[in-house]
Amino acid sequence: MSRMPYYLKQRIEEVKQRSIEPHESSIELPRWEKMMITWISMLVFWVIVSGRLSWQNILIGGLVSTLISNLLYENLTDDLRCEGHLVRKILYLLFIRIPEYVFIMLFQLVESNIQVAKHVLLLDINPSIVKIETDLRSDTGITLLSNSITLTPGTLTIDVDKKLDKTNVYVHWIDATTLNMEEAGNEIKGDVERWLKKIFW
Repeated sequence: MSRMPYYLKQRIEEVKQRSIEPHESSIELPRWEKMMITWISMLVFWVIVSGRLSWQNILIGGLVSTLISNLLYENLTDDLRCEGHLVRKILYLLFIRIPEYVFIMLFQLVESNIQVAKHVLLLDINPSIVKIETDLRSDTGITLLSNSITLTPGTLTIDVDKKLDKTNVYVHWIDATTLNMEEAGNEIKGDVERWLKKIFW
């Protein structure tokens, strides 16, 4: 009798365990904390987008943020990996992680703009679609990584292939210097993935 079915069953269990472990190791936030983090995020976003600090604008933003946080708090905070008191989490995200992300993205945007301008002026491009692998498992983390890649000039995320044990991202790269998955991933993702892994599982 063949041992193949047993081997396949064992292999499937190993893969499932690897995909579940990061989520289980991250601490689940209480419902009220998820709602508060969502409410503050939405209110800050509202003030930035509207560009006004009047009490009427903040009041309207607070009401809209309350509605959104009641409906969508699971979607926005389910993947967070934070520890400590609520105030510590909010301060940690607002004053350490978000400025760090902005700095990383600004640096990558400037560098990519210079590279793309050089390629356009010299007509020296080598476009290709490359497959890169990410260690992120959460939907929010993968979405932010994909959007960050798309925001960077010269690269465009065209597809995400999420499996139990790994996630592959397909990227259109204006100047594919390598087709090796690991090398291409290091060049395209830069420090963004490392930053995202500190917040999302």
